Amino acid sequence: MTILYIIIFVLSLIIILLIYLLISRRKDIKAIRKDAIEKSRLVLEGKFKEQLAPFLPDFNFNPTDARFLGSPIDFVIFDGAADSNVKKIVFVEVKSGKSKLTKKEEQIREVIYNGNVEFKICRI
Repeated sequence: MTILYIIIFVLSLIIILLIYLLISRRKDIKAIRKDAIEKSRLVLEGKFKEQLAPFLPDFNFNPTDARFLGSPIDFVIFDGAADSNVKKIVFVEVKSGKSKLTKKEEQIREVIYNGNVEFKICRI
């Protein structure tokens, strides 16, 4: 009879442990989902700000001169194009918060700084 009580006790402990693990796992999943939703929201917010950048006060160019690319660089500015007098071409990457340039954006910046930029005509 005591062996039966010991078996019931051990099984009860196992069941309690399994319930505890399931509950803690659910909390982990909820935390992971919440984090994923927050990151997704921040990405969407950043993309929204990228689109609005030419109309914000800190954008130092005429919005009419800006052409949105989105990737790998956000804008190409044809400075003066609205006045039919292009003075320079500027590549602009919009960042918000503490975001940094990606490796590809850093490579593009270096290529531009090194003067490895060309103009080509493609006849079709």
